[in-house]
Amino acid sequence: MDQLSLGIILYVVFLFSVTLHEAGHAWAALRGGDETGYAGGQVTLDPRPHIRREPFGTVLVPLAGIAMSGFPIGWASTPYDPRWAYAFPHRAAWMALAGPAANLVLMLIAAALIRVGLFAGAFEPGVLSVTGLVSAVPGGPPMLAPLAVFMSALYAMNLLLLLLNLIPVPPLDGSAVIGLLLSEERARRLQLAVHGSSLSFLGLIVAFLAIRELFWPVCLTSLHVLFAGV
Repeated sequence: MDQLSLGIILYVVFLFSVTLHEAGHAWAALRGGDETGYAGGQVTLDPRPHIRREPFGTVLVPLAGIAMSGFPIGWASTPYDPRWAYAFPHRAAWMALAGPAANLVLMLIAAALIRVGLFAGAFEPGVLSVTGLVSAVPGGPPMLAPLAVFMSALYAMNLLLLLLNLIPVPPLDGSAVIGLLLSEERARRLQLAVHGSSLSFLGLIVAFLAIRELFWPVCLTSLHVLFAGV
């Protein structure tokens, strides 16, 4: 597959995965009583409201990442009312968890479709890369090759987003998810400690170093389960 087609698939998977992640945050906040994200149009699988809110993180930076390194790097965000989050810290923690949960759902859907493709004889185990976890069987229909790349990227990228966002350092979701394990008063103290914290930059460095060590071992372990019996 040529690099342009590969880049397009990677960007589509990135944008769809990030959109669902942010929509999950906004939907959980709405369910918990905060309509801020809903009013901003974030409770949707349409990527346009998310792009309008973060054009650099959803378009410019990921496309530049694909051009320079072959992998999209970017971000998006969902607005919420901090007064609501302080009043209902456990609801806010569920809101934080909803984003990674959306990525888990996408990863499981990709896994199910990959299993179907494997047992139908359309796919075969590939190599340990974001776009090559499965490959099309030789001699199959031409559409199977890009479909295998898409499914590989959908699985790998959502596993990456799931793991990355659950690392418990600010500004990642994992730092807020901890609130579910605490009393409401302690969860409020945690909010005050991490909200707008100067530790965010350090947290991103820690997360970057951690995900480099964490992702491929977890991915390889999950592939042993995914390819079991093949």
